[in-house]
Amino acid sequence: MSRYDLIVIGAGIVGAACAERAAREGLRVAVIEPGPVGGGATAAAMGHLVAMDEDPAELALSRLSLQLWERFAELPLAEFSRCGTLWVAREPRELDGVAAKVARLAAAGVAARRIEAAELYELEPHLAPGLCGGMLVAQEAVVYPPRVAQHLLQLARELKTECYLGRRASALTAHGVRLDDGAELRGPVLVATGCALPELLPQLPMRSRKGHLVITERYPGRIRHQLLELGYADSAHGDADSSVAFNVQPRPTGQILIGSSREFGQDDRAVSAPMLQRMLERAFAFVPMLRELQALRVWTGFRPCTPDGRPYIGALESRADTWVAAGHEGLGVTTALGTAQLLIEQLLGRAPAIDPAPYSPARMLR
Repeated sequence: MSRYDLIVIGAGIVGAACAERAAREGLRVAVIEPGPVGGGATAAAMGHLVAMDEDPAELALSRLSLQLWERFAELPLAEFSRCGTLWVAREPRELDGVAAKVARLAAAGVAARRIEAAELYELEPHLAPGLCGGMLVAQEAVVYPPRVAQHLLQLARELKTECYLGRRASALTAHGVRLDDGAELRGPVLVATGCALPELLPQLPMRSRKGHLVITERYPGRIRHQLLELGYADSAHGDADSSVAFNVQPRPTGQILIGSSREFGQDDRAVSAPMLQRMLERAFAFVPMLRELQALRVWTGFRPCTPDGRPYIGALESRADTWVAAGHEGLGVTTALGTAQLLIEQLLGRAPAIDPAPYSPARMLR
């Protein structure tokens, strides 16, 4: 029977980041992952590193994470590209809200500025005519999430982390975890299994939210920035059974990644032709040129969603030595590194960099 300082269940980008952070702190770490490393929600993510400002807690975690992501800026395998984010306004009322967004971001240390229509088209000539302007966040970036997860786990392994890959955690025990072959690992446990969280911790509610993505052949220079509509948060944070929003990303390969859709109540991984068409038509309304491009691949994935939209990060008070890092919805890539720092700081009894209360799993159990 093996004893560890932390047993991480799940090797998506959040679990891998937590394992790497714990290992850097000198902890003896184990990682359990039944599938490919970074193969779940991480593999289906766009990889946008973005500060979302609608919720103060979300903004605090995003900002902390963006600072930590700078260590990957020169790592070729991460495909880190500082393309910046251009938020696009279709209507004057959307543009009217930009000043407040700029102010919220500035208060968090994120530089953003309002863009008028003329400059919008200088920055992105292929946008549809008649748009009002937008907001530019020039320092934001994109990465390739599966490779980052694999790299983080490799860094952890170099620091003597032991990996149980191809193995499943069948149950939590009084002293740790039981694996699917009956072996037991002892030590504090971190459950970072995303949508699968209720399999081990049914007391924490979690819903899966299906999404579609399309990637094109290589068309270098057609799109220069990560592009989103200013109404994107209404889709991301809404509770409608289905929604779409304009979100297009230039990849360092020259390909263009097109999103995004959201569906509750769908557990089938198959591509839905009606939802795909709805998502693409939304993208075409902002960038008509996309109609001319050749799609290379279409796929789906599932985002883990908590009832209030904030992730669970922290101790599960009802179970000794049990920790949680899950439920990041569409911000798991952005906030993975901040999540790892926040969780390991709490585990070690240190003063956290940001207030951990908004993310405490205890909020769902009161």
